[in-house]
Amino acid sequence: MSKRDSAAPPADAGEPIRVGISSCLLGESVRYDGGHREDRFITQTLSQYFDYVPVCPELEFGLGVPREAIRLVGDPASPRLLGVRSATDHTAGMQRFAARRARELAALELDGYIFKKDSPSCGTMRVRVYGEENGIAVRKGIGIFARAFMAEFPLVPVEEEGRLSDPILRENFIVRVFCHQRWRLLRKAFTRGRLVDFHTAHKLLVLAYSPRHYQELGRLVAAAKSLRPAELADRYGALLLGALALKATPRKHANVLQHIAGYFKRQLAAGEKEELQGVIDDYRRGLVPLIVPVTLIKHYVRRFEVEYLAGQIYLNPHPKELMLRNHV
Repeated sequence: MSKRDSAAPPADAGEPIRVGISSCLLGESVRYDGGHREDRFITQTLSQYFDYVPVCPELEFGLGVPREAIRLVGDPASPRLLGVRSATDHTAGMQRFAARRARELAALELDGYIFKKDSPSCGTMRVRVYGEENGIAVRKGIGIFARAFMAEFPLVPVEEEGRLSDPILRENFIVRVFCHQRWRLLRKAFTRGRLVDFHTAHKLLVLAYSPRHYQELGRLVAAAKSLRPAELADRYGALLLGALALKATPRKHANVLQHIAGYFKRQLAAGEKEELQGVIDDYRRGLVPLIVPVTLIKHYVRRFEVEYLAGQIYLNPHPKELMLRNHV
């Protein structure tokens, strides 16, 4: 059996899901002190589904291993990158490297990126920036390479390895990566008709993240014939991936589950309706994980052969072997 969930269509068999990653997270000894920060979930679990593209900006820039530690200093919006002891200024060189390396990665068509948290080159948020005069650190910075990457690829899902320990953030990131790959493949052979099919399959997934984006995407698809294909694709992709960048809460999921339950109101017996409503309510209250109502719903989808629901990515957004919905 394939490593990927055969019931879900997250990836084309001939298309790898390439994910950029900070090299130290794979166990490569590239840190300033010659060490690494291997993350076992990344190397032992996600590696079954993602083809990693390792990058260590500091090593590739030429700082070597081991090397002097570096840090961000000055204005958090535009900090300098300085050696901790020598105060050697690497800012301009690292910015040039980061812009060039980000452009090079475009050819690899990345579907996501996992950055090392707290890094002055790779952190995506809350990186320490030290004051010029007082040396006091504030957590308001972004690593120089991470900033360049996110500017070059604003729609590519990014996350820090530390945040992947949070079950909700972990599931959200992986949903986005698989969705980005499906969208990227559609763009290669884009037509209005294929967009309608894609949108139909992703409706409930989007609804679980943002009812507002769900409505906006619906209006955009309804007006598809009035737009040039390139403009239509650009606007749709920005809305889709913008929606999934938000957080899917239990309340939002419960609303989607209630929506799905409406498809069975004439088929289910009274006791079955009560059971389904009960597990949805239990999920909403935090008594059971999302996998419990979803599994029951998938049973009814198969039993009553509801074609529309069978095609919904929401029910199979990523390989079941990852067991992500067992913890949210």
